[in-house]
Amino acid sequence: MPANLTFEALKDAVQRGEIDTVTVALVDMQGRLMGKRFHAQHFIENPAETHCCNYLLATDLDMNTVQGYRATNWSSGYGDYVMKPDLSTLRRLPWIPSTAFCMVDVIDHKTHELVPHAPRSVLRRQIERARAMGLEPMMATELEFYLFANTYKDHFDQGYRSLVPTARHNVDYALTSTFADEPVMRDLRNGLYGAGVPVENSKGEADAGQHEINVKYSDALDTGDMHALVKAATKEIAHLHGQSATFMAKYSHEHAGSSSHVHQSLFRDGKNAFFDPKADQGMSDLMRHYMAGQLTHARELTCFLAPFVNSYKRFVTGLFAPTKAIWSVDNRTAGFRVVGEHGPGVRVECRIGGSDLNPYLACAALLAAGLEGIEKKLALEPAFTGDAYAAQSARQIPTTLPEAIAELSGSDMLRRAMGDEVVDHYARAAEWEVQEHNRVVTDFEISRGFERA
Repeated sequence: MPANLTFEALKDAVQRGEIDTVTVALVDMQGRLMGKRFHAQHFIENPAETHCCNYLLATDLDMNTVQGYRATNWSSGYGDYVMKPDLSTLRRLPWIPSTAFCMVDVIDHKTHELVPHAPRSVLRRQIERARAMGLEPMMATELEFYLFANTYKDHFDQGYRSLVPTARHNVDYALTSTFADEPVMRDLRNGLYGAGVPVENSKGEADAGQHEINVKYSDALDTGDMHALVKAATKEIAHLHGQSATFMAKYSHEHAGSSSHVHQSLFRDGKNAFFDPKADQGMSDLMRHYMAGQLTHARELTCFLAPFVNSYKRFVTGLFAPTKAIWSVDNRTAGFRVVGEHGPGVRVECRIGGSDLNPYLACAALLAAGLEGIEKKLALEPAFTGDAYAAQSARQIPTTLPEAIAELSGSDMLRRAMGDEVVDHYARAAEWEVQEHNRVVTDFEISRGFERA
């Protein structure tokens, strides 16, 4: 679904005094919006491009200038990238007064080409590959998160201790128990819808204060854009209510993790090419090859589905996060689930990713593997039935980030699909994440060893 504001409509709104600010944003390696807020009059007079420091695609969560990247470093002086607004993404942001929003593509200042490791560029490359095959990737992400009392500043000042969710018990599908959160959730649904993000619904999820929000199926790039905006909107709208939200994959070992399942299909001539009414489960040969590619390369993809050390704390038996990279029909214990079988909406749902993933990188990696399966006509293994947690011999999802880094770095498929520069860039980001984690003394170590060691 295209965004809801044309450039001509923006100019009219600015002239009428309805919009005075235009926010332009790229998405960084961690999936966060980074950019500038323009006076609206300046933007409509100069919509072509602006600039940013190229360190925005080479920092960690704390915005540290991490070394070890070929693309940018102290030796090269941290020059500029060009931020080129994609005017097809213009939209109003109803929860922020008089403000419009526009996503940008990141362009190399010297070559005038897309920066290859920019998340939006990585996904664009796989979409172009699919379109060259006559196929249009269609996707949707389901985002889970927790709502907490108090603001981010409150939590920071308290050292993130005594985090209090807005509910006190499991609220999965509960209507009465999530009623207290409706001021936030209603504003979120309506705000996003007003921004041209077609929200279908929200629901309570599987633990205290946990929620899920679902957005309508769309083309892959639009899905990435909407996912990034949903996360930003959730945090901003929660703040307006004096609350906060986290998209950590596992904020507490005592509570369920938060996921971002990715639904996928390929369309040809406006119809779902995954559907064959004459085939078993309605799954076409194209769909079977696509899934075979994802299963064959599932371990290589995991770094893009679970990018942080914390991400792997989510893979716990019995809490609906998968531990096996196998496929099954409508089975929530498997890493890949076929949904809508026997019908024109048949699709594959990857359940491996956490809510901390970067949507562009996750969708691109899944596409790369699926298209590889189609190109090589890989045969799909038999569907798994039963409890996947108990399947000891089944293909295991990497259990740690270092294990996933090794799989990513050694992936010939991803290097062919994305390029060495992209793979090495994100492998370095993951290596830094491990290094930072390994040097820090945790609360667990202190409480366990202070007296007893």
